[in-house]
Amino acid sequence: MTVIPHVIDGEEVESAGGARFDTVDPWTRSPWAQVALGGASEVERALAAARRAFDDGPWPRMGFAERGAALHRLADLLLAHAEDLGRADTRDMGKPITDSRGTDVPRAAMNFRFFADHARLAVAQAFPMDSGHHAYSRFEPAGVVAAIAPWNFPLMLESWKVAPALAWGNTVVLKPAEDTPASAHLLACLAVQAGLPPGVLNVVHGFGPDAVGQALTEDPRVDRITFTGESGTGRAIARAAAANLTPVSLELGGKGANLVFADADLDDAVAWSIRAVFSNAGQVCLAGSRLYVARAVFDEFVARFVRAADALVVGDPGDPGTQVGPLASEQHFTKVRGFLDEVEGLTVTGGVGDGWFVRPTVVVGAGHGDRICREEVFGPVVVVHPFDTEVEAVRLANDTRYGLNAMVFTQDLSRAHRVAAALRAGTVWVNCFFIRDLRAPFGGMADSGVGREGGDFSREFFTEPKAVVMAVARP
Repeated sequence: MTVIPHVIDGEEVESAGGARFDTVDPWTRSPWAQVALGGASEVERALAAARRAFDDGPWPRMGFAERGAALHRLADLLLAHAEDLGRADTRDMGKPITDSRGTDVPRAAMNFRFFADHARLAVAQAFPMDSGHHAYSRFEPAGVVAAIAPWNFPLMLESWKVAPALAWGNTVVLKPAEDTPASAHLLACLAVQAGLPPGVLNVVHGFGPDAVGQALTEDPRVDRITFTGESGTGRAIARAAAANLTPVSLELGGKGANLVFADADLDDAVAWSIRAVFSNAGQVCLAGSRLYVARAVFDEFVARFVRAADALVVGDPGDPGTQVGPLASEQHFTKVRGFLDEVEGLTVTGGVGDGWFVRPTVVVGAGHGDRICREEVFGPVVVVHPFDTEVEAVRLANDTRYGLNAMVFTQDLSRAHRVAAALRAGTVWVNCFFIRDLRAPFGGMADSGVGREGGDFSREFFTEPKAVVMAVARP
């Protein structure tokens, strides 16, 4: 059976005592690899390596062009190994191979290219002063970054954290989700091949509470913590970080609202709405899982939407024709099935399938206070409600403890701007979904997180901004 080790200080290493755990293929529901099980000793080794690489090594002291060249080499290697990386994520979490290989790997490579170039091209500020002084800003690397990644987009979201941290001269200890360790291991090996010095990128596998995750977030040698995952875990990390006053960036859960107005292009709205909730089997924090449709077009929209949902190809994630794979684990499948058990009789299409499958599911008639309308399902399930007015649509969309993202479909330009401004969400897509500009802020409010990343926002988080004030000699 395949063995997936840690990567610490530039070398592949086993855990002390040889402890391992299984990673399970959701399609076969059987282990396909054994993973080194990290604990306190592996965290100690990784943090010591990262600390040494930052305090005494060349990486933080390189110029932006030299660091950027290494990150571009890493991006090239990701694309060259797209098949291996894609297969790793597909076997670990059931993502269709067309997405893992054809979308996630190129996006990960783009993240490294973008942040390498952004760090090199970013400008600081100058503050001329009337007092005969001159002030300017510097952005210096923060230090050692603990990056804790989720299981739903393993490689892509690992790169979203690692790339800006490295581009700005930090060193990193990455803990991938225990369900999806394989692509993180490959990423770290390719980083060594790309020429990153030992200790700059370390990967430690293991679990969260009383294990690797807790040890990382409680250690005072960590200068930044970046986490993507469930809101409850985010709270635990924030509490741990507070003891050391360690800055955190938390991208947490979501319950995205999708508003379809009567003047929307319905073909366009249906296509984007299908993608917004059923991509990656709905295991997307940005999923448009609350769908509000103007009553005037409600019946027509739902009929089209259900036909499109039924047409999605559900099956083997290793088959390039598959659009919806299994859920990522038995535990997660059980959670999603529990939501569906509560709304039996309200399902228009879909439901539980064989194995760990949930077919694309549309629920009509659920109460706004029902659990399926309030909590993050994180599966291919959408609840659909009618609305009568713009004011009502905005009120319903904002009636949530989450605030990560929303969507608006309308041909009325004034309404688009007006509603986008009124929605309490970190990102609002108008007549589209998941179109990203990596310079723009990304993150959420309320239970959806703390802070923003992307472009200058990542620079602010992964650096220590410094003011320099100089006296200017007068003639």
